[in-house]
Amino acid sequence: MIRIKDSKKGFTFAIHVTPNASRNQITGFQDGALKIKITAQAREGEANAACIKFLSKFLSLPKKQIQIIAGEKSRQKIILIKDAAKNEVQTRLNKIS
Repeated sequence: MIRIKDSKKGFTFAIHVTPNASRNQITGFQDGALKIKITAQAREGEANAACIKFLSKFLSLPKKQIQIIAGEKSRQKIILIKDAAKNEVQTRLNKIS
């Protein structure tokens, strides 16, 4: 299960990203973080942009509400969700099996 923390600007959660995957997908959880595979390569922010785009579609949120606040050059990242209902995001994330 994923750990969601409140923040001054919204709420945050951790993700673990695997770039260069065969397709974009959520593969489960790892140590309280959401595991995501992304087709983009990990160069010049391509995988980060793909992560935000993928999360935007999955969570049904505009990309401008999703921000990487830590780990831009790491597979472990912290995502900030701004101006969104925490319970709706939590519900979507809890449906992942």
